[in-house]
Amino acid sequence: MARILLIEDSPTDTAVLTQLLERHGHQVMASNSAEDGIEVCRRELPDLVLMDVVLPGMNGFQATRALSRDAATSAIPVLIVSTKGMDTDRAWGLRQGARDYIVKPPVESELVSRINELIGA
Repeated sequence: MARILLIEDSPTDTAVLTQLLERHGHQVMASNSAEDGIEVCRRELPDLVLMDVVLPGMNGFQATRALSRDAATSAIPVLIVSTKGMDTDRAWGLRQGARDYIVKPPVESELVSRINELIGA
């Protein structure tokens, strides 16, 4: 279905989300830092980015802002998937350019539904 870039520093979350996405027919690329994720995104131009917020170095909000302001990647929707669940976190993530925001752990059906909406499936 879609080529999805997962920017997530937790090996466990990466494994769980990768299995979930592949079970629904998606191709997953993973990066464990925001800086590397931005480079992978520019190089591979995925259909969607799943972004964690708490990352080593640059955080997910900063990476989302960088991707949404870069002409090469601005059309790629970013879906933030984070443990940060306050309304202010969601509002800030959307202000940085994210198209949607889900709190971890995501409900599989909700995550798949939101991904399908964002990729137009």
